[in-house]
Amino acid sequence: MSLKLGERVKQTTTTSGTGDITLTGSVTGFQDFSAVLSVGEKTTYSIVDNLAGEYEVGEGTYSATDTLQRDRVYASSNSGNKVDFSSSSKDVFITYTAENSVTFQQASGLAIALGG
Repeated sequence: MSLKLGERVKQTTTTSGTGDITLTGSVTGFQDFSAVLSVGEKTTYSIVDNLAGEYEVGEGTYSATDTLQRDRVYASSNSGNKVDFSSSSKDVFITYTAENSVTFQQASGLAIALGG
């Protein structure tokens, strides 16, 4: 299944632990995940707790309305593993990751996938 991205998608959460993320708060000037994803669609995400200095970048599935399942971690402040987040407020947003990026080599005319 391909990954679905969206422009300016960001919400907040106070979900703790390493499980699914419940998206609870809308952010002014941004779309909610539900505006661009349907249940079962995959996306790439970032979760950031600026106060604790914790972050996670990965691939997830929009598994239910306002729930993001954390399927695969690409990078994190926990040595590349899921972060055991506290219940403080965190930003969750759709991001285009280096893991899934493609670059174009102008000289050869070839597209090269970076990452995994």
